[in-house]
Formats: sequence, structure tokens, C-alpha cells
Amino acid sequence: MAVTDSIGDYLTRIRNAQMAGHRIVDIPSSKLKKAITEILYEQGFILKYKFTDEGKGTQGTIKIALKYDPQTHSPVIQKLVRVSRPGLRQYRPSNNLPRVINGLGIAIISTSKGVMTDKKARELNVGGEVLCYVY
Repeated sequence: MAVTDSIGDYLTRIRNAQMAGHRIVDIPSSKLKKAITEILYEQGFILKYKFTDEGKGTQGTIKIALKYDPQTHSPVIQKLVRVSRPGLRQYRPSNNLPRVINGLGIAIISTSKGVMTDKKARELNVGGEVLCYVY
């Protein structure tokens, strides 16, 4: 099965694993997915991650340990929303970047200086493609 929206597939796999109560989810790897995973870890949305390369010519996989609240056992990531999609790309200039839940969530932006959060993109004064919202 060919996946046309690999970022949408990435977000859906995380969403489905959380709804099923899984601790670890395996996702096919790419450079963009690795960058998004590192941002989710830095922002405290996931517990840990591991990149595995399976050999020459293959991308490998990303193993993500999902994070849950110790008291309520609810997932830390409440929502993952895909914004820009293959049929309708969403680009924003630096002065018009979205604020997710008034700064409590993050927007992941793909810029000319790499993949980063909306806050960092504002600091560097760069715009780009709004990939997704996480809160």
C-alpha cells in the first residue's frame, strides 16, 4: 500500500497507539519524521525514542515510547491535528504563525532553516509550512 501523506500516517499511528493504550509504537522512518519526533521529545510529549536503520537503501524505523499521566493513565498528547496536507498546503509568514491554545500547545513548522516549533520560528523570524498542531 502506497501512502501519499507520510506525515498524516505518522500522526495517525501515534493517535491509534494511544487510543489502544500501547506503550511503544513503530513507525517507518524519514528525515522529516525524525525531526518531528525530536521536537515531540524536546517539548515533553513523548517519553523517549529510538531510530533504527535496517541496512543499505532502507529508511529504517522509529520506535516511540508514548507518555501517559501517572494518575489518570490518559495520554499526554491530547490532540494531533494535521494542518497542511498534500491536497492543500498551508504556508504562513513569520508574522502570521498560529498560536495553539494560546501558547499551551505547539505548531510544528517546516521552514528553510529546518523543522521547528512555532515559538522558535517566531524567534528566528522565519515562516514556512504548518505541518501539524500538538496539544
